[in-house]
Amino acid sequence: MSHHSQTPVALVLGLTGAIGGAVAAALARRGFAIRTLTRRPAADRPALGFAVDWRDGDALDAASVRAAAEGASLIVHGVNPPGYARWREDALPMLAHTIAAAKAVGATILFPGNVYVYSSASPAIVSETTPRQPVTRKGQVRLEMEQMLEQAAHEHGIRVIAIRAGDFFGPGVGNSWFAQALAKGGMAATSVQRLTQPGIGHAWAYVPDLAETFARLVDIRADLPAYTMLNFAGHYDATGQDMTDAVRRVLGRSDLPVKALPWIMLWIGAPFVRFMREVLEMRWLWTQSLALDNRRLVGLLGAEPHTPLDDAVKAALQPVS
Repeated sequence: MSHHSQTPVALVLGLTGAIGGAVAAALARRGFAIRTLTRRPAADRPALGFAVDWRDGDALDAASVRAAAEGASLIVHGVNPPGYARWREDALPMLAHTIAAAKAVGATILFPGNVYVYSSASPAIVSETTPRQPVTRKGQVRLEMEQMLEQAAHEHGIRVIAIRAGDFFGPGVGNSWFAQALAKGGMAATSVQRLTQPGIGHAWAYVPDLAETFARLVDIRADLPAYTMLNFAGHYDATGQDMTDAVRRVLGRSDLPVKALPWIMLWIGAPFVRFMREVLEMRWLWTQSLALDNRRLVGLLGAEPHTPLDDAVKAALQPVS
Protein backbone atom coordinates (compact mmCIF):
# COMPACT_ATOMS: atom_id res chain seq x y z
CA MET A 1 0.00 0.00 0.00
CA SER A 2 1.25 3.47 -0.79
CA HIS A 3 0.01 5.31 2.33
CA HIS A 4 -0.68 4.03 5.85
CA SER A 5 -3.98 5.96 6.10
CA GLN A 6 -5.40 4.25 3.03
CA THR A 7 -7.38 1.04 3.21
CA PRO A 8 -5.28 -1.70 1.58
CA VAL A 9 -6.83 -3.26 -1.51
CA ALA A 10 -6.76 -6.92 -2.56
CA LEU A 11 -7.70 -7.77 -6.13
CA VAL A 12 -9.17 -11.28 -6.02
CA LEU A 13 -9.33 -13.08 -9.35
CA GLY A 14 -11.72 -16.00 -9.01
CA LEU A 15 -13.68 -14.47 -6.14
CA THR A 16 -16.69 -16.74 -6.68
CA GLY A 17 -14.53 -19.87 -6.66
CA ALA A 18 -13.71 -22.02 -3.65
CA ILE A 19 -10.36 -20.59 -2.65
CA GLY A 20 -10.83 -17.06 -4.00
CA GLY A 21 -13.89 -16.38 -1.87
CA ALA A 22 -12.35 -17.88 1.26
CA VAL A 23 -9.11 -15.91 0.94
CA ALA A 24 -11.12 -12.74 0.26
CA ALA A 25 -13.11 -13.30 3.47
CA ALA A 26 -9.93 -13.83 5.49
CA LEU A 27 -8.39 -10.67 4.06
CA ALA A 28 -11.57 -8.66 4.60
CA ARG A 29 -11.45 -9.62 8.28
CA ARG A 30 -8.00 -8.04 8.36
CA GLY A 31 -9.22 -4.75 6.92
CA PHE A 32 -8.54 -5.23 3.22
CA ALA A 33 -10.96 -3.80 0.69
CA ILE A 34 -11.88 -6.54 -1.79
CA ARG A 35 -12.01 -5.90 -5.52
CA THR A 36 -12.68 -8.39 -8.29
CA LEU A 37 -13.21 -8.85 -12.00
CA THR A 38 -16.36 -10.52 -13.25
CA ARG A 39 -18.27 -11.22 -16.42
CA ARG A 40 -21.50 -11.68 -14.45
CA PRO A 41 -24.24 -9.08 -14.77
CA ALA A 42 -25.04 -7.23 -11.56
CA ALA A 43 -28.16 -9.31 -10.91
CA ASP A 44 -26.11 -12.54 -10.88
CA ARG A 45 -23.40 -11.40 -8.47
CA PRO A 46 -23.62 -13.23 -5.14
CA ALA A 47 -24.12 -11.47 -1.84
CA LEU A 48 -21.07 -12.10 0.33
CA GLY A 49 -20.32 -11.40 3.96
CA PHE A 50 -18.10 -8.44 3.08
CA ALA A 51 -18.17 -5.51 0.68
CA VAL A 52 -16.93 -6.13 -2.86
CA ASP A 53 -15.90 -3.65 -5.53
CA TRP A 54 -17.11 -5.51 -8.63
CA ARG A 55 -15.35 -4.52 -11.86
CA ASP A 56 -16.51 -5.65 -15.28
CA GLY A 57 -13.81 -7.63 -17.01
CA ASP A 58 -12.11 -10.95 -17.58
CA ALA A 59 -8.89 -12.47 -16.26
CA LEU A 60 -8.11 -13.44 -19.85
CA ASP A 61 -7.96 -9.75 -20.80
CA ALA A 62 -4.65 -8.18 -19.82
CA ALA A 63 -5.99 -4.63 -19.89
CA SER A 64 -8.87 -5.51 -17.56
CA VAL A 65 -6.53 -7.11 -15.03
CA ARG A 66 -4.09 -4.20 -15.18
CA ALA A 67 -6.85 -1.63 -14.67
CA ALA A 68 -8.41 -3.56 -11.78
CA ALA A 69 -5.02 -3.92 -10.09
CA GLU A 70 -4.45 -0.17 -9.84
CA GLY A 71 -3.87 0.66 -6.18
CA ALA A 72 -3.92 -2.98 -5.03
CA SER A 73 -1.21 -4.29 -2.72
CA LEU A 74 -2.28 -7.93 -3.17
CA ILE A 75 -3.49 -9.94 -6.17
CA VAL A 76 -5.06 -13.29 -5.30
CA HIS A 77 -4.75 -15.57 -8.33
CA GLY A 78 -7.63 -17.92 -7.52
CA VAL A 79 -8.91 -18.37 -11.05
CA ASN A 80 -8.72 -21.60 -13.05
CA PRO A 81 -10.13 -22.76 -16.39
CA PRO A 82 -13.56 -24.32 -15.69
CA GLY A 83 -14.42 -27.95 -16.19
CA TYR A 84 -10.86 -29.28 -16.35
CA ALA A 85 -10.63 -27.83 -19.87
CA ARG A 86 -8.29 -25.44 -21.71
CA TRP A 87 -5.54 -25.54 -19.12
CA ARG A 88 -2.72 -24.54 -21.43
CA GLU A 89 -4.84 -22.22 -23.55
CA ASP A 90 -6.27 -20.23 -20.62
CA ALA A 91 -4.35 -20.89 -17.40
CA LEU A 92 -0.96 -19.67 -18.62
CA PRO A 93 -2.24 -16.39 -20.16
CA MET A 94 -4.31 -15.59 -17.07
CA LEU A 95 -1.29 -16.01 -14.82
CA ALA A 96 0.85 -13.95 -17.20
CA HIS A 97 -1.68 -11.11 -16.88
CA THR A 98 -1.58 -11.35 -13.09
CA ILE A 99 2.21 -11.22 -13.09
CA ALA A 100 2.28 -8.21 -15.42
CA ALA A 101 -0.26 -6.35 -13.29
CA ALA A 102 1.60 -7.16 -10.07
CA LYS A 103 4.84 -5.89 -11.58
CA ALA A 104 3.16 -2.66 -12.71
CA VAL A 105 1.58 -1.80 -9.35
CA GLY A 106 4.04 -3.45 -6.95
CA ALA A 107 1.53 -5.98 -5.61
CA THR A 108 2.23 -9.31 -3.91
CA ILE A 109 0.72 -12.35 -5.65
CA LEU A 110 -1.08 -15.01 -3.60
CA PHE A 111 -1.14 -18.30 -5.48
CA PRO A 112 -2.86 -21.57 -4.47
CA GLY A 113 -0.73 -24.46 -5.70
CA ASN A 114 -1.61 -28.14 -5.86
CA VAL A 115 0.02 -31.55 -6.05
CA TYR A 116 -0.37 -32.00 -9.80
CA VAL A 117 3.34 -31.19 -10.19
CA TYR A 118 4.18 -34.60 -8.72
CA SER A 119 3.63 -38.06 -10.19
CA SER A 120 3.26 -41.72 -9.32
CA ALA A 121 7.05 -41.82 -9.03
CA SER A 122 7.05 -39.25 -6.20
CA PRO A 123 7.65 -40.28 -2.59
CA ALA A 124 4.72 -40.76 -0.21
CA ILE A 125 5.65 -37.55 1.65
CA VAL A 126 6.67 -34.50 -0.35
CA SER A 127 8.41 -31.36 0.83
CA GLU A 128 9.06 -28.06 -0.90
CA THR A 129 12.34 -29.47 -2.22
CA THR A 130 10.94 -32.73 -3.62
CA PRO A 131 11.64 -32.84 -7.37
CA ARG A 132 8.65 -31.81 -9.48
CA GLN A 133 8.39 -34.27 -12.36
CA PRO A 134 4.81 -34.31 -13.63
CA VAL A 135 3.83 -36.80 -16.30
CA THR A 136 0.34 -35.44 -16.99
CA ARG A 137 -0.65 -32.51 -19.19
CA LYS A 138 -2.28 -30.63 -16.32
CA GLY A 139 0.72 -31.32 -14.12
CA GLN A 140 3.06 -29.88 -16.74
CA VAL A 141 0.95 -26.72 -16.99
CA ARG A 142 0.96 -26.31 -13.21
CA LEU A 143 4.74 -26.74 -13.19
CA GLU A 144 5.09 -24.05 -15.84
CA MET A 145 2.88 -21.76 -13.76
CA GLU A 146 5.11 -22.24 -10.72
CA GLN A 147 8.16 -21.57 -12.87
CA MET A 148 6.57 -18.36 -14.19
CA LEU A 149 6.09 -17.15 -10.63
CA GLU A 150 9.62 -18.13 -9.60
CA GLN A 151 11.02 -16.24 -12.57
CA ALA A 152 8.86 -13.20 -11.79
CA ALA A 153 10.17 -13.13 -8.23
CA HIS A 154 13.83 -13.77 -8.99
CA GLU A 155 14.18 -11.64 -12.11
CA HIS A 156 11.67 -8.85 -11.50
CA GLY A 157 11.37 -8.67 -7.72
CA ILE A 158 7.66 -9.52 -7.67
CA ARG A 159 6.69 -10.90 -4.29
CA VAL A 160 4.89 -14.25 -4.39
CA ILE A 161 3.27 -16.26 -1.61
CA ALA A 162 2.31 -19.72 -2.90
CA ILE A 163 0.87 -22.60 -0.90
CA ARG A 164 0.64 -26.15 -2.17
CA ALA A 165 -2.35 -28.11 -0.83
CA GLY A 166 -4.42 -31.23 -1.40
CA ASP A 167 -8.03 -31.62 -2.56
CA PHE A 168 -10.33 -28.80 -1.48
CA PHE A 169 -13.41 -29.29 0.67
CA GLY A 170 -15.43 -26.97 2.84
CA PRO A 171 -18.57 -24.84 3.09
CA GLY A 172 -19.87 -23.88 -0.33
CA VAL A 173 -17.17 -25.86 -2.15
CA GLY A 174 -19.47 -27.65 -4.56
CA ASN A 175 -17.08 -28.45 -7.40
CA SER A 176 -14.90 -30.90 -5.46
CA TRP A 177 -14.25 -34.59 -5.04
CA PHE A 178 -15.77 -34.36 -1.57
CA ALA A 179 -19.07 -32.82 -2.67
CA GLN A 180 -19.43 -34.51 -6.04
CA ALA A 181 -18.25 -38.02 -5.21
CA LEU A 182 -17.34 -38.85 -1.61
CA ALA A 183 -20.38 -37.29 0.10
CA LYS A 184 -22.74 -36.49 -2.76
CA GLY A 185 -25.99 -35.14 -1.35
CA GLY A 186 -24.37 -33.54 1.68
CA MET A 187 -26.50 -33.84 4.80
CA ALA A 188 -29.03 -35.84 2.77
CA ALA A 189 -26.47 -38.36 1.50
CA THR A 190 -27.78 -41.91 1.30
CA SER A 191 -24.32 -43.43 0.97
CA VAL A 192 -20.68 -42.38 0.87
CA GLN A 193 -18.12 -43.32 -1.74
CA ARG A 194 -14.64 -44.55 -0.96
CA LEU A 195 -12.29 -43.02 -3.51
CA THR A 196 -9.14 -45.00 -2.71
CA GLN A 197 -8.27 -48.52 -1.72
CA PRO A 198 -7.92 -49.11 2.06
CA GLY A 199 -4.47 -48.06 3.21
CA ILE A 200 -3.95 -45.47 0.46
CA GLY A 201 -3.53 -42.02 2.01
CA HIS A 202 -4.89 -38.81 0.51
CA ALA A 203 -4.38 -35.13 1.34
CA TRP A 204 -7.43 -32.90 1.84
CA ALA A 205 -7.41 -29.13 2.35
CA TYR A 206 -10.22 -27.51 4.36
CA VAL A 207 -10.56 -24.27 2.45
CA PRO A 208 -11.18 -21.88 5.40
CA ASP A 209 -7.99 -23.16 7.06
CA LEU A 210 -6.01 -22.71 3.85
CA ALA A 211 -7.39 -19.18 3.44
CA GLU A 212 -6.46 -18.28 7.00
CA THR A 213 -2.95 -19.59 6.31
CA PHE A 214 -2.64 -17.22 3.35
CA ALA A 215 -3.85 -14.33 5.51
CA ARG A 216 -1.36 -15.07 8.29
CA LEU A 217 1.46 -15.16 5.76
CA VAL A 218 0.26 -11.81 4.40
CA ASP A 219 0.60 -10.48 7.96
CA ILE A 220 4.33 -11.33 7.90
CA ARG A 221 5.01 -10.87 4.19
CA ALA A 222 7.65 -8.20 4.79
CA ASP A 223 9.80 -10.88 6.45
CA LEU A 224 9.38 -13.48 3.70
CA PRO A 225 11.66 -14.00 0.70
CA ALA A 226 10.46 -12.71 -2.66
CA TYR A 227 9.30 -16.20 -3.67
CA THR A 228 7.72 -18.22 -0.89
CA MET A 229 6.34 -21.69 -1.65
CA LEU A 230 5.04 -23.65 1.33
CA ASN A 231 3.25 -26.94 1.89
CA PHE A 232 -0.13 -27.08 3.65
CA ALA A 233 -0.67 -30.46 5.30
CA GLY A 234 -4.42 -30.07 5.84
CA HIS A 235 -6.32 -33.23 6.77
CA TYR A 236 -4.40 -36.31 5.71
CA ASP A 237 -6.58 -39.39 5.37
CA ALA A 238 -3.91 -41.95 6.18
CA THR A 239 -6.13 -45.04 6.04
CA GLY A 240 -8.22 -44.24 2.98
CA GLN A 241 -11.36 -44.36 5.11
CA ASP A 242 -10.86 -41.58 7.68
CA MET A 243 -12.94 -39.18 5.61
CA THR A 244 -15.83 -41.58 4.99
CA ASP A 245 -15.84 -42.50 8.70
CA ALA A 246 -16.02 -38.79 9.57
CA VAL A 247 -19.00 -38.28 7.27
CA ARG A 248 -20.86 -41.15 8.92
CA ARG A 249 -20.04 -39.81 12.41
CA VAL A 250 -21.22 -36.31 11.55
CA LEU A 251 -24.44 -37.63 10.04
CA GLY A 252 -24.97 -39.94 12.99
CA ARG A 253 -25.26 -42.85 10.57
CA SER A 254 -22.77 -45.55 11.41
CA ASP A 255 -24.84 -47.82 9.13
CA LEU A 256 -24.55 -45.49 6.12
CA PRO A 257 -23.35 -47.66 3.21
CA VAL A 258 -19.80 -47.11 1.97
CA LYS A 259 -19.41 -47.88 -1.71
CA ALA A 260 -16.31 -47.93 -3.89
CA LEU A 261 -16.26 -45.26 -6.58
CA PRO A 262 -17.06 -47.03 -9.89
CA TRP A 263 -13.95 -45.93 -11.77
CA ILE A 264 -14.91 -48.32 -14.57
CA MET A 265 -17.76 -45.99 -15.49
CA LEU A 266 -15.27 -43.17 -16.03
CA TRP A 267 -13.17 -45.40 -18.27
CA ILE A 268 -16.25 -46.32 -20.29
CA GLY A 269 -17.34 -42.72 -20.70
CA ALA A 270 -13.89 -41.22 -21.26
CA PRO A 271 -13.86 -41.60 -25.06
CA PHE A 272 -17.03 -39.53 -25.25
CA VAL A 273 -16.83 -37.09 -22.32
CA ARG A 274 -13.83 -34.80 -21.98
CA PHE A 275 -14.38 -34.20 -18.26
CA MET A 276 -14.05 -37.94 -17.60
CA ARG A 277 -10.83 -38.08 -19.59
CA GLU A 278 -9.40 -35.17 -17.64
CA VAL A 279 -10.33 -36.76 -14.32
CA LEU A 280 -8.76 -40.08 -15.24
CA GLU A 281 -5.50 -38.36 -16.12
CA MET A 282 -5.09 -37.57 -12.40
CA ARG A 283 -6.25 -40.94 -11.10
CA TRP A 284 -2.76 -41.68 -9.80
CA LEU A 285 -3.54 -39.34 -6.87
CA TRP A 286 -6.12 -41.91 -5.71
CA THR A 287 -4.01 -45.03 -6.24
CA GLN A 288 -0.97 -44.08 -4.17
CA SER A 289 -0.38 -42.19 -0.94
CA LEU A 290 0.78 -38.58 -1.07
CA ALA A 291 1.15 -36.39 2.03
CA LEU A 292 2.47 -32.83 2.31
CA ASP A 293 5.27 -32.06 4.77
CA ASN A 294 4.36 -28.70 6.36
CA ARG A 295 7.34 -28.22 8.70
CA ARG A 296 8.53 -25.12 6.87
CA LEU A 297 5.09 -23.52 7.18
CA VAL A 298 4.88 -24.39 10.88
CA GLY A 299 8.33 -22.90 11.37
CA LEU A 300 7.03 -19.57 10.08
CA LEU A 301 3.59 -19.47 11.70
CA GLY A 302 4.09 -21.62 14.79
CA ALA A 303 1.14 -23.83 13.78
CA GLU A 304 -0.95 -24.53 10.72
CA PRO A 305 -4.58 -23.36 11.03
CA HIS A 306 -6.46 -26.61 11.58
CA THR A 307 -10.19 -27.13 12.12
CA PRO A 308 -10.98 -30.52 13.73
CA LEU A 309 -11.96 -33.04 11.08
CA ASP A 310 -15.56 -33.61 12.20
CA ASP A 311 -16.19 -29.85 12.42
CA ALA A 312 -14.74 -29.37 8.94
CA VAL A 313 -16.79 -32.22 7.49
CA LYS A 314 -19.97 -30.90 9.12
CA ALA A 315 -19.42 -27.50 7.51
CA ALA A 316 -18.69 -29.09 4.15
CA LEU A 317 -21.89 -31.14 4.25
CA GLN A 318 -24.14 -28.11 4.71
CA PRO A 319 -26.24 -27.07 1.69
CA VAL A 320 -25.02 -24.03 -0.22
CA SER A 321 -27.10 -21.03 0.81
